[in-house]
Amino acid sequence: MTSPVLDVRGLTRTFRLRSGDVHAVRGIDLAAERGEILGVLGPNGAGKTTTVRMLATLLPPSGGRAVVAGRDLLADPAGVRARIGYVAQSGGLDPHCPAGEELVTQGRMHRLSRAEARARAAELAADLNLTDLLDRPTAALSGGQRRRLEIALGLVNRPEVLFLDEPTTGLDPGSRADLWDLVRRVRRDHGTTVLLTTHYLDEADALADRLVVVDAGAVVAEGTPAELKAAHGAGTLQDAFLAITGRASHAPAAV
Repeated sequence: MTSPVLDVRGLTRTFRLRSGDVHAVRGIDLAAERGEILGVLGPNGAGKTTTVRMLATLLPPSGGRAVVAGRDLLADPAGVRARIGYVAQSGGLDPHCPAGEELVTQGRMHRLSRAEARARAAELAADLNLTDLLDRPTAALSGGQRRRLEIALGLVNRPEVLFLDEPTTGLDPGSRADLWDLVRRVRRDHGTTVLLTTHYLDEADALADRLVVVDAGAVVAEGTPAELKAAHGAGTLQDAFLAITGRASHAPAAV
């Protein structure tokens, strides 16, 4: 049996503040196989983004362990970074930089030669319908176009694991549907494992093979969308989510 591409056990994060310790993540366990789309749900402040930032090596864990794409998160963070892509909630584009130059710069950061970086930029632009936009400054792109560019940046190094943190927040329905199709293509064409955090329950239902529900920094339920709905006698994922988080403070729910 092959090992999971993403294997997280007992991951914690405590922030030390003058007012006292804040336990943002309290021992999260999760795993994902190659080519799986794993959705992470939870209310605001549940610890989703903190967890993703730790797994993307942007924030050191306070405890626990994780193996990401075959590399130990604590012992080999550089190895993890070389094998993942990360798209943050807020993005990070230079508004004055042309889209094509953003892609080339990202390639150079991954130690591609300039020629290799330009070739990879052209390849991704063709794949993500960005070719006609490469000369535009990123500030001139629409919300959906910027999001496609940000995902392209996350794919420059051909990652084994792609982290998408609230990738469709603020997009119109058409742009959201386009992004859903893109995520499916990334998984289908490249076997990429995708960890997706989202507040949109229809998005989670449509995209995710499995779901993990996080509340107060801990996993309180997990399963396929169908399993979660069945376990709580719910007709929709929203009803199941409300049932799960409504009793999260009393006892964990698992599928």
